[in-house]
Amino acid sequence: MNDKLWAGRFSQSTDAAVNDYNSSISFDYRLFREDIRGSRAHAAMLASQGLIDADDAAAIDQGLAEIAADLESGKLQFNPAAEDIHMFVEAELTKRIGEAGKRLHTGRSRNDQVALDLRLYLRSEGRLLRTGFLRLHQALLEIAANHLETLMPGYTHLQRAQPITLAHHLSAYLQMLQRDVGRLDDCLERMDEMPLGSGALAGTTYPLDREYVAKALGFSRITSNSLDGVADRDFAIELLSCLAIFMMHVSRLCEEVILWSSQEFNFIELDDAFSTGSSIMPQKKNPDVAELTRGKTGRVYGDLISLLVVMKGLPLAYNKDMQEDKEAVFDAIDTVNLCLPALTGMLKTMKVNREAMREAAAGGYTNATDLADYLVGKGMPFRDAHEVSGKLVRHALKTGRALEELTLDEMAGFSGLITADVYTAIDLAACVSRRDLPGGPAPDAVAAALEESRNWAERAL
Repeated sequence: MNDKLWAGRFSQSTDAAVNDYNSSISFDYRLFREDIRGSRAHAAMLASQGLIDADDAAAIDQGLAEIAADLESGKLQFNPAAEDIHMFVEAELTKRIGEAGKRLHTGRSRNDQVALDLRLYLRSEGRLLRTGFLRLHQALLEIAANHLETLMPGYTHLQRAQPITLAHHLSAYLQMLQRDVGRLDDCLERMDEMPLGSGALAGTTYPLDREYVAKALGFSRITSNSLDGVADRDFAIELLSCLAIFMMHVSRLCEEVILWSSQEFNFIELDDAFSTGSSIMPQKKNPDVAELTRGKTGRVYGDLISLLVVMKGLPLAYNKDMQEDKEAVFDAIDTVNLCLPALTGMLKTMKVNREAMREAAAGGYTNATDLADYLVGKGMPFRDAHEVSGKLVRHALKTGRALEELTLDEMAGFSGLITADVYTAIDLAACVSRRDLPGGPAPDAVAAALEESRNWAERAL
C-alpha cells in the first residue's frame, strides 16, 4: 500500500531506491521549528478566513505545539522513511489529532511551504551570524586600540614597503567586516518577504489572507509574484555570497597570522589554547585555527557555486533540483559558525612582538619614500629624489645597515641637499605621524578611524 500523502494519483508504491533518492528528511529535518511555526500561522489564518472551523484550528495548533515540544525533548524521533520534514510533521499531526490534521494543507503547496521555511530559517541564522561578525569586529577593534603606535612594515607584493602601525593594519580588516555586516543586512532586508500563498506556482482559489500570515511570522511584506515566490532562491544565494566574501576576508587575515607567527617573521605568538603540536616534532607550535579557516574558505566557496549551478538552468517554477539548495546552505552556515568563535578567540589571545615589528620596519628600508619626499621638500624633482633614495638604499644594503644608521657624510655624498635634519625626516615614528590624512596610518588618524568603527559598531548592535 502506498502511504504517501500524494498517493491518490498512483497505483503502486514508490520503488525503494526512488524513496531513498527522493527523500530529504536526513537534512531538512533541521527546518522542523520553522515548518511548525509556519503551519501554526497558516492554520490560524485559515480559521480567521472561515476555511476551517475554530475547533479544528485549535486542535491543529495544539497538536503542532506538542510535536514541536516532543521533537525538542527527543521524545519524538524523526522518521527516516519520511519523504521530507513537511510530510513528516503533517503525517504525525494527522496521526495524533485525526481528520483535523488533514485540513492543515488547505490552500498550501510544499513548494511555497519550503520557500517559507527556508526564509524563516535563513533569517534567523543570518541574525546569529551577524552577531558573530560583530564579536569578531569588537575583538579586532580592541587589539587595534592597544597598538596605535606599534610600528610595523606595510607590504606590497609581500615586500616591505612603508612603515605603518599594527592598528592601521588591523583597521583595514575592520572596514572589511563593516562591509560584511552591511552586505548581510542588505541580504536580510531582501529576504524579508513572505511567500506562503503562492501555492504550487499559481496561487490558490481559496481566499487566503497572506498579510495575516506575514504579520504573524514577522515579515514586513509578501512576495509579489506566485511563480517567483516558489522559484526564487536568490535570498539563499545572496546569503552564501555574503558568507563567501566574509570567509575571503578572514582567510586573508589568517594568511597573515600564519606568516606573522612563523620564526621568520616572529611578529606574534599564538596562545597555546589556540595552537596545536606535531606528532613527531616536539618543538612545533602550529597555527591550525588560521590554517583551517583558510582551508574552509574554499568549502564555503564550493557551497555558493553548487547552488548557483543548481539554479542556472531551471525553468520556472519549482523543480526537484531545488531540493539541493539546503545542504549547501546548511553546510556554509555551519562552517562559518564553526570558524567564528575559534578565530575570535585566537585573535584575542595572541601576543604581539612590538620589537620584532619595529625592527622589520627599519630593516626593510620602509622609510626610503620619506627620504625621497625629504629631498623633494628641498627642491629636488621627485624622479631625481627617487633615484638618490634608491642609491642610498643600495649603499645601505651593501654595508648591512638601515638608512638612519648611515652617517651624515655618507648621505650627503649622494646629494648636497641632505643635511642633519634628514634624521628627523626618516625616523620611523615621524614617517608614520606625518601621514595624517584621513585614512592614513598616523596615530591620530587611526584613532579617529577606530572611533568611527566603534560608533558604527554601537549603531549596528
